[in-house]
Amino acid sequence: MILLTGAAGAVGRALLRRLVDGDEPVRCLVRDPRRLGAERVRVQIALGDLADPGAHRNAMRGVRLVVHLAASMRDQPGATIEEINAVATLRLVRAAERAGVERFVYCSCLGASEHSTSRLMRAKALAERVVEQAAVPSVVVAPSMIYAPENRWLRFLDRASAVLPAVPLVGAGRARSEPIFSDDVAACLAALVADRPAPGGSRVELAGPDVLTFAEVLELAMAGRGRRRPVLAVPRPVAVALLRAAEGLLGVGTPVTEDEAALVGVSMLAREGTSHAEALGVRPLAMAEVLGPA
Repeated sequence: MILLTGAAGAVGRALLRRLVDGDEPVRCLVRDPRRLGAERVRVQIALGDLADPGAHRNAMRGVRLVVHLAASMRDQPGATIEEINAVATLRLVRAAERAGVERFVYCSCLGASEHSTSRLMRAKALAERVVEQAAVPSVVVAPSMIYAPENRWLRFLDRASAVLPAVPLVGAGRARSEPIFSDDVAACLAALVADRPAPGGSRVELAGPDVLTFAEVLELAMAGRGRRRPVLAVPRPVAVALLRAAEGLLGVGTPVTEDEAALVGVSMLAREGTSHAEALGVRPLAMAEVLGPA
């Protein structure tokens, strides 16, 4: 039995499509099975929440391998970024140890550091440490910036570029990443689930073929959607004040939070480029191949 968390996310959906076509049964830990779409009838459902230790224990029954993708870039009602990304991972690892799970695959992200200016990156770094020290044999998979044609930030960018003369960017947008398509991340994870050797040992770094600043990512994404808008760098103090005001006014409905905007300043570069993905049998696509020509 494979236990998958985060099955309703972009990577999770792409991975689930691959897993249900395999020979091993799949169980998904989810709050709302409807978010799994048509695949919900092909998997076992463990109803629960990452913040609920009881749900972890129930989900682990008979599980051989855990793939932990679930994460959040913003605080949720009743749970902070730290609780969702770090504390919940600790609880899940402990439940896996008690259940005798044979392998634990954790999806973190490049740039995770306990000294980062980003709360998400600090929480991810703590979670990585928990997984690396677990009694269960584990692999940390660290992708660069993950994108999908219909993910939330690209939909927001599409709406913003439709009505604004320029697209705002927090700071100068000089931090570099190697954006990787969600389907390519899923294909790499599927190879690990199929017991293909992890090319980095206990740490696999996944990156796309392009090295881009965040400003270049925005320009390429807009071009792929037929938009041509300049990127306007907003000084960080001004941007933070505006984002805090928006969060105070809109609450959980705010399009971009201060914590999400902080990720713009984090570089996410793999030490060996695309080599780990290629060793897993995946040739990562360039953003222009996925989103359309620039």
